[in-house]
Amino acid sequence: MSNQFFEVQGNAKLSGEITPQGAKNEALQILCAVMMTKEEVRVDNVPNIVDVRRLIDLIDGLGVKVTKHTKNSYTFKADEVDLEYFASEEYQNNAKKIRGSVMLIGPLLARFGKAFLPTPGGDKIGRRRIDTHLVGLQKLGAEFNFDEDNNQYSLESDQLKGSYILMDEISVTGTANVLMAAALAEGKTVIYNAACEPYLQQLSKMLIAMGAKIEGVGSNMLTVHGVESLGGTTHRVLPDMIEIGSFIGLAAMTQSSIRIKDVRLDQLGVIPSVFSKLGIKLRFENDDIIVEEQDKYEIQNFIDGSILTIYDSPWPGFTPDLMSIVLVVATQAVGSVLIHQKMFESRLFFVDKLIDMGAQIILCDPHRATVIGLERKHQLKGITMSSPDIRAGVALLIAALSAKTPSIIHNINQIDRGYENIDVRLNALGANIIRRDI
Repeated sequence: MSNQFFEVQGNAKLSGEITPQGAKNEALQILCAVMMTKEEVRVDNVPNIVDVRRLIDLIDGLGVKVTKHTKNSYTFKADEVDLEYFASEEYQNNAKKIRGSVMLIGPLLARFGKAFLPTPGGDKIGRRRIDTHLVGLQKLGAEFNFDEDNNQYSLESDQLKGSYILMDEISVTGTANVLMAAALAEGKTVIYNAACEPYLQQLSKMLIAMGAKIEGVGSNMLTVHGVESLGGTTHRVLPDMIEIGSFIGLAAMTQSSIRIKDVRLDQLGVIPSVFSKLGIKLRFENDDIIVEEQDKYEIQNFIDGSILTIYDSPWPGFTPDLMSIVLVVATQAVGSVLIHQKMFESRLFFVDKLIDMGAQIILCDPHRATVIGLERKHQLKGITMSSPDIRAGVALLIAALSAKTPSIIHNINQIDRGYENIDVRLNALGANIIRRDI
């Protein structure tokens, strides 16, 4: 996969409707949670993407019985988990390829009393500490060990015990890990400064359906009353809000009208309003978003006339995963905007490629970029470039589709990690993206 690239024709004019895939970040949490019971768990609307397939392969290797009903629907049964494989070098090497594997340690520690932790992989978008996970699990009574000879971390506990836990950062995966462990701990756990993303709410609802006792779902304080065991359930993954935001940005940049189907508007938070601040006209019909065709879109200023600033923050703030998309969309807007990427320090480094395409962007520092809209007076030009991470990759794909000349995008395995058949699905709307082997 890593030896493939996209050949993208510019001047795309898209139309039609598209349905977002299942949410990547939710699916990774849910797939880890299936380890918490020996009974069957069915999960629907699973995105068929690289990161999810890797995690399914990991839990399959751990002895979980995986039944694939369709490419997006599975049943899992973790009644014979192989803990020896969990400690093996093969598992550790495979787990390093996907950061989501870190969320297996909470469920396995809680259920079996022992968990092994590889050095996590994933996007190269700055430091992403796992201290929050480890400190939270230690507060539940886990003992943390490091084997220097094998470079292997492990956690052990005869019986986790409930505790008051103040999370030192609002970590989605950290909250998920501690929440899953607390569900099977003895007594009461309070998790304060918890992440409250819709995906974490979904995990909480799934655990409750399995028999967990969790209060405060949707807030930053979760109270968990531990139970002895959990049962099976059926769960449906939400549509991916990052794909939805990407499609809004794509329609705006290509002056296209697109209907985005079945978006779960009630779970999108401030995402539609942030795109509206960029001047993009959105209509809502039932549970669909219609992005209207616009010649121009004008960035709003603040009420006092000062330049608009868009920044990311933990939910219910604007998700960091859409900052790359917002930045690209702003390049052709009327007006200027300051993009402040607070949560990761390397996510703006792809702007040099947009500057090469003709965008007017001032990279102030690793966290801030000022975008001066071109007002469509100067169309971006196609170039040869490489995708540095999942979200920047799709932002560059959007830029390439809007450019006046063809582009080549290398390292598209990064895009495939988070977007299901993106070339096929966008070509169905009228794009011209050819996947080629090097």
